[in-house]
Amino acid sequence: MIPAAFDYEAPESLEEAIRMLRENGEDAKLLAGGHSLLPLMKLRLAAPTVLIDLRRIPGLHGIQRENGSWRVGAMTRHADLEETKELGVVSRAASLIADQQVRHRGTIGGSLAHGDPASDLPAVLLATEGEVTARGSGGQRTIAAAELFQGYLTTALAHDEVVTEVRIPTLDGYGVGYEKFTRRAEDWAMVGVCALVKKAGDGSCEDGRIGLTHMGSTPLRATAAEDALRGHALDADSIARAAEQAAEGTEPPGDLNATPEYKRHLARTLTRRALMEAAGL
Repeated sequence: MIPAAFDYEAPESLEEAIRMLRENGEDAKLLAGGHSLLPLMKLRLAAPTVLIDLRRIPGLHGIQRENGSWRVGAMTRHADLEETKELGVVSRAASLIADQQVRHRGTIGGSLAHGDPASDLPAVLLATEGEVTARGSGGQRTIAAAELFQGYLTTALAHDEVVTEVRIPTLDGYGVGYEKFTRRAEDWAMVGVCALVKKAGDGSCEDGRIGLTHMGSTPLRATAAEDALRGHALDADSIARAAEQAAEGTEPPGDLNATPEYKRHLARTLTRRALMEAAGL
C-alpha cells in the first residue's frame, strides 16, 4: 500500500504544466483531486516518476452559464457540482459519488480524464452530449463526449494535454432521472443509469437519452432503448418496453459483486426507474 518513489511538481501556470508533461513523457501524470490516481499508485498498478499537481493553476475552477451551456472548470470539485442544483442531473450524480470526503477532493476534470467506466460522471457527460476542452503542445481543442472515451481507462487525450473545462448543455425542457445500484453507499456503481426525457406537445417523447455506467469497457449510450422511446407515448407501458432494451449491445464485466447477466437485469430495472422519474411519472 506504499507507492513507488516519485518527484512532485506544482506548476503555477498551464503552460508550465504542459511543458513538464512534454519533457517527462509517459512517466509523468497529472494530479487533480487524486482519488482515482493515488489508489492505483498505492497498489503499484500505476508508477509515475513525476506527479504534476494542478491545484495552483488559475482559471481551472468555477461554474458559469454561458450561451445555452454550463462552463465548468476542470478542477471544480464534486461537492461544488452537488451544491449547484441548477446543473440538474450533473448535480444529482455528483451527490452520489462515494462519500463527502471524496466529493470535497475529487474533480470533474480528473474523473473524465481517468475514463473509468464505473465512475458516475463519464456516463452523464455522454448522455448530456457534453464536451471537454483540452490544451497541450499542439494548442487547444474540443473533444465531444462521444469521442472522448476510447477504451478501459483510455481516452482521446494526448499525453501532454490538460483538460481545462467541461461544457454541458443546459438541457432546458428536459426531465432528468438518475439511478445507481451499489452494495454500500460509498462504493463504485455496480450499474448506474442517467436518463433525459423531453416531451413533445402531444405528450409523446420528442427526445430520450440514456447513459450507462459500468456496462462495458467505456461508458455507453443505451441506443436501442432510446430509439424505442422516441416518438412514443411517455406512459408506464411504453417506458417499460423501452427499458427492456437497455442492455442491448452491452458487455458488463463480471466481478465479485455480480455476474454480467445480473448487471444486465440491473440496467433494465434502473433504466425503467430513471425514465419514469425523468418523465415525471
